[in-house]
Amino acid sequence: MKGSELCPQTHGLVVQALHEAGLPPGTVNFVTNAPKDAADVVQAIIAHPAVRRVNFTGSTHVGRIVAQHCATHLKPSVLELGGKAPLIVLDDADIDAAVDAATFGAFANSGQICMSTERMLVDARVADEFAAKLKARAVALPVGDPRSGPVVLGSVVDMSTVARANALIDDALAKGAQLLCGARAASTVMAATLLDFVTPEMRLYREETFAPVKAIVRVKDESDAIRCANDSPFGLSAAVFSRDVARGLRVAQRVQSGICHVNGPTVHDEAQMPFGGVKDSGWGRFGGRAGVEAFTDLRWITIQAGERHYPF
Repeated sequence: MKGSELCPQTHGLVVQALHEAGLPPGTVNFVTNAPKDAADVVQAIIAHPAVRRVNFTGSTHVGRIVAQHCATHLKPSVLELGGKAPLIVLDDADIDAAVDAATFGAFANSGQICMSTERMLVDARVADEFAAKLKARAVALPVGDPRSGPVVLGSVVDMSTVARANALIDDALAKGAQLLCGARAASTVMAATLLDFVTPEMRLYREETFAPVKAIVRVKDESDAIRCANDSPFGLSAAVFSRDVARGLRVAQRVQSGICHVNGPTVHDEAQMPFGGVKDSGWGRFGGRAGVEAFTDLRWITIQAGERHYPF
């Protein structure tokens, strides 16, 4: 397990827990490195004959590099990469339930989750109600240093995240988006930020923020919602809200994503669930039976029990 260069102690705690749980020495090996050494370390790990499978979670850019190294050494890989998860709110949705899911999905861990709700695609007929209620929830979320007391929005990982999020806010506002709450940040403690009337011309429509900066896109109807949901290079997680479960399922089947939840948040994972995405969100699945299949080899062994006739 190679830890992130940005937060290696987090992954170190995971490995410590595994060791304390009784895994034998050498079962899980934890590797850390300076950012400048990341490329060389990754290449060396993949090339080593003891490594027979690779599971990478991270950006699509780095995922492509990992996939190239795996291909060079003919090693299977599972890649869980970027996301731009849409949460579709149809005209017949339970708005309060949709707002609850959007609040959690968008702002849990300050938006730093691959499944984080990035785009809320809301039918124009219910968009005003949804936006007003979501704004009220967002501005009430506690922000600050979690070491000083319970908060929902703590620090993002570094100032480069802040700079990217600020640039996305500036671009959206310059092109006509409406700021509902939040603002540009001056530190890594970022408040919940919502922008309404986001359109495809804005970077925020397409680029993953990985921060608590989220877009509301107003759509005309069900077909327009599906079109917008699929108008992305990513396809990891998604959600659909409708009081008609059959309708929600029908829409979910047309959304291009590895995971889609009907009347639930985009941030949802279970141990038995096959987790992974399509398009630029990667390939393969981990979790449950799919994870077992990804990390084992299917073999076929025969026993010749009787005399066999050969043609020569």
